[in-house]
Amino acid sequence: MSVFDQAKAVYADWGVDVESAIESALAIPISIHCWQADDVSGFEVHDGSMDSGGIMATGNYPGRARNGDEVRQDYDAVLGLVPGTHRANLHAIYAETGSSSVGRDEIAVEHFASWIDWAKSRGIKLDFNPTYFAHPLASSGYTLSHADPEIRAFWIRHGLACRKIASGMSAALGGECVVNHWIPDGSKDATADRWSPRRRLVEAYDELLRAEFDGCTDAVESKLFGLGSEDYVVGSFEFYLSYALSRKKLLCLDMGHFHPTETIADKVSAILQFQDRVLLHTSRPMRWDSDHVVLFSDDLKAAFAELKRGDALNRAIIALDFFDASINRIGAYVVGIRATRKAILNALLDPTSTLHQLEGEGKNAQKLALMEEFKTLPFGAVWDELCARADVPVGKSWIADMETYETNVLSGRS
Repeated sequence: MSVFDQAKAVYADWGVDVESAIESALAIPISIHCWQADDVSGFEVHDGSMDSGGIMATGNYPGRARNGDEVRQDYDAVLGLVPGTHRANLHAIYAETGSSSVGRDEIAVEHFASWIDWAKSRGIKLDFNPTYFAHPLASSGYTLSHADPEIRAFWIRHGLACRKIASGMSAALGGECVVNHWIPDGSKDATADRWSPRRRLVEAYDELLRAEFDGCTDAVESKLFGLGSEDYVVGSFEFYLSYALSRKKLLCLDMGHFHPTETIADKVSAILQFQDRVLLHTSRPMRWDSDHVVLFSDDLKAAFAELKRGDALNRAIIALDFFDASINRIGAYVVGIRATRKAILNALLDPTSTLHQLEGEGKNAQKLALMEEFKTLPFGAVWDELCARADVPVGKSWIADMETYETNVLSGRS
């Protein structure tokens, strides 16, 4: 009997169908963010440096992608090393406009033609994000909530342009294109007026989200604080939760955007009482919202376990959001994607019905005992089988592929 068959028998004793878990884990899409490949630089044609808007990729590891072709080349390398169904997640600053400088309020779907062609050739769908940062009109720290109506109008036009682009991507590729709206707006130190920016933000979102675009699904993303907005964030969790519920938009939960003692695991069962779906960004904060590479951590496992125990894995749109410029970027991608897929598989192997039954019968000691036993079940053998069936490297063997790619491709980038 193989190691996998032994593991399969162990899980069967818990009433868990391993074959079904593997099949389902491979089918759930993970949206892979493009900005790990180039450290959130983008391809805009502009003069001079621009404020990062509270986003900073630290490190100077060689091999950063310098253009769209290199990002897509890196995507191809990554997709060959990770199992399962995937999507690609783009930011507006990844438009390819040649040598022309195109305003963010003027970008259109044709500026993403290469991305659409690539996605078609790979049989994957695209998601999209407006870029409300790293721009002269974001230098004050405010965009959609800015006090100047002309600056607000610019960012509203940008948001509308992005929603139209998403609709075009959807038409070209089929299925929905999820558009996630995150803004850096806020104050570095004590602010006297927290009311006016939030009122303006409501009005701005109402205007830019009023029109319906086929295939475009909008989400809004909160944050506890950011670089340059340590004291006050206009788009707080309470703000966006209320906005999403009242306007029937998706709420995005980013694992790094809450207080260090908070996890999102407890939030999903509350939010999904009132919303059909949730957008989940897997990330890893370390002391602050630092977007470290995702690991197969207790927080990650807990989030997906909650979704499984609420029969809600199909109600979560899963995307990655981390960037580390201090390590090989292909390795960063593969570690984070594999960790997220592991957490999905781990959740699908959860003996949910048994645990629910024991808790319902008041057998809480037995429930805890089984939860503890579950932690040492032969999960690794099931994960290896999943990778083998997906025809991607098993175990640590992908590291050699990463090193070969670094030698043959990344080392040639200055």
